[in-house]
Amino acid sequence: MKLRIAAGLSAFALSAAAVPAVARPLTVEDLIGLRRIGEPAVSPDGRWAVFQLRETDLDANKGRFDLWRLDLARNGAVPEKLVAEADVNETAPAFAPDGSVWFLSDKGGTSAAWHAPITGGAPVQATDPALDIAGFKLSPAGDRLLVWADRRPGAPSLEKPMIKRDANAGSARTHDQLFARHWDTWADGTRSQPFVLPVTAGKASGYGIAIVGKLVGDAPSKPQGGGEELAWSADGKTVYFALREAGRIEATSTNLDIFAAPADGSAPPRNLTDANDATDNLPAVSPDGKTIAYAAMARPTYEADRLVVQLRDLATGKTRALTADWDRSVESIVWAEDGKSLLVTATDHFDRPLFRVDVASGKVTRLTEGGSVSAVQPLADGGALFLLDSLTAPADLHRIGRGGKVARLTAVNADKLAGIDLPEATRFSFAGTNGDTVWGYAVKPAGLATDAKVPVAYLVHGGPQGTFGNAWSYRWNPSVFAGAGYGAVLVDFHGSTGYGQAFTDSINRDWGGKPLEDLKLGLAAAAAKFGWLDGGNACALGGSYGGYMMNWIAGQWNDRFKCLVDHAGVFDARAMAYETEELWFDEWEHGGPYFEQADQYEKWNPALHVASWKTPMLVIHGEKDFRIPYTQGLASFTAAQRRGIPSRLVVFPDENHWVLKPKNSLQWHREVLGWLSKWTN
Repeated sequence: MKLRIAAGLSAFALSAAAVPAVARPLTVEDLIGLRRIGEPAVSPDGRWAVFQLRETDLDANKGRFDLWRLDLARNGAVPEKLVAEADVNETAPAFAPDGSVWFLSDKGGTSAAWHAPITGGAPVQATDPALDIAGFKLSPAGDRLLVWADRRPGAPSLEKPMIKRDANAGSARTHDQLFARHWDTWADGTRSQPFVLPVTAGKASGYGIAIVGKLVGDAPSKPQGGGEELAWSADGKTVYFALREAGRIEATSTNLDIFAAPADGSAPPRNLTDANDATDNLPAVSPDGKTIAYAAMARPTYEADRLVVQLRDLATGKTRALTADWDRSVESIVWAEDGKSLLVTATDHFDRPLFRVDVASGKVTRLTEGGSVSAVQPLADGGALFLLDSLTAPADLHRIGRGGKVARLTAVNADKLAGIDLPEATRFSFAGTNGDTVWGYAVKPAGLATDAKVPVAYLVHGGPQGTFGNAWSYRWNPSVFAGAGYGAVLVDFHGSTGYGQAFTDSINRDWGGKPLEDLKLGLAAAAAKFGWLDGGNACALGGSYGGYMMNWIAGQWNDRFKCLVDHAGVFDARAMAYETEELWFDEWEHGGPYFEQADQYEKWNPALHVASWKTPMLVIHGEKDFRIPYTQGLASFTAAQRRGIPSRLVVFPDENHWVLKPKNSLQWHREVLGWLSKWTN
């Protein structure tokens, strides 16, 4: 592998190339071709930031990742390519105490840790590629490497055992308890587990030491957990990790706990949060090593409960809830360099700003305005680096100083967005169910004539405790719908996040009640407020819970829309109760298992109202979706077909609850926009 320090690409300059005289709208092809910037790492001296950047390789139907560096000490600096090799992905950069850049590489077909000097030189392979690790974290001194990889429970090290296979064995999988499958993968007897390897002269040796002891579970959690769920102590002697113990209750439990384990494996892990049977996660150790911060929920089995920052004195075990009086749910936690405050993110009225939380008083201060912040990295001057995106702008690297001034540092898609006229997004509010204030967005196509009207694409978010938010998306992007000539309308109905926990909770056992009423009132409010919306020419579409709502609307609001688009939606509440894998979600939402609360499930069951269906429906599903199995989509399509309703079924055999492959995304958008065009003319 060669290390290349290339000249900065002019396309990445903050001042983009001259925009063509005639601008054009954003297309699906533009969306898929955009570069995607990843979490930055900051050098120990504060001079350099390194980040991964994804380019789309449409021919290969995948993303390609390289590493880039940015000189933080030079105003107007342009990113430079740091590590890149054809057909090899370099991801997850991190700095060692000596200033070298560590990263993951899939060279040779397996994942290993490598490192290279920030200023040039050949990369060095640090772990044996046969270990095939999923991620890593260096100890503060750089003398140990915490890695995680899939191994069988009880494995003493990363060494893979020889397994004898019966030449006459059949192909059947066998399971004796729930979680036989999860998200998009069938259980194979392995678990994501952390191991610690010694590091000498930049090389990790041996097979490492297991630190989970007899615990059985995934650390980090699956499918979306990562390095934010593990942390080193300041002295490098202890590893903290979050884990939900497996067993017969795993499918009904949200009880992740924070464990402390000696890095040398000399003692079994100690459960620091055993007293709480709900979620404890996101461990973060203070710079002085005396305190661990983490986020905790209060209600077991509720995955959308409020996450409150907790501070635990590691010497005494005394814990206090730092943000108990702040009615927002924390999504990420890092310590400021001086240890006097925490930098956190939380959804707040469509936005996900950066906040500072004072450790002594718990006072919360909002640091950024609109948009969504992620991947926060503290800086020595009291500021931070972070990624920021919005409804009308993909993510770029930004910096905030101690004084609060925010500066944009990159424009990784300047060349790709040159000449593209992005839409105008306007926030509005209205009186929703029970007179409560409900918020929404209307996204107007760019360059629309004063007297023109456009059909409505009514986007309904999933979750159901969620929000489309003031954030860029590669799946449900309002800018793409606006670019295709639609007025996109989004409403944060009862159950959405960012408006206080009571508002979020209000959807529990009420899936088809207050949310539907809000959607009716919201569409009427948007049509009345924005004269450019043709309120009588509208289609509704959504995924997951949003897909459920399409099936519910089909039976409950069947005279309003020209068409519906149901992506991965629930059709039959009874079947869903027995087919989904994360039972804690469905059972919390309906008050218990189906055999105890059948009335609650049937109260909001779309399958009972098919006789009222009459709206044309496009149904989309992934065969690898185990959260809402594809049979739910097949049932929706069958219902529409048997009713004689114009309908179309699109099934992706290689996708899960999301649509991730570039060509599949292209097809998804073409199917959806084609369906909207057919029925809205």
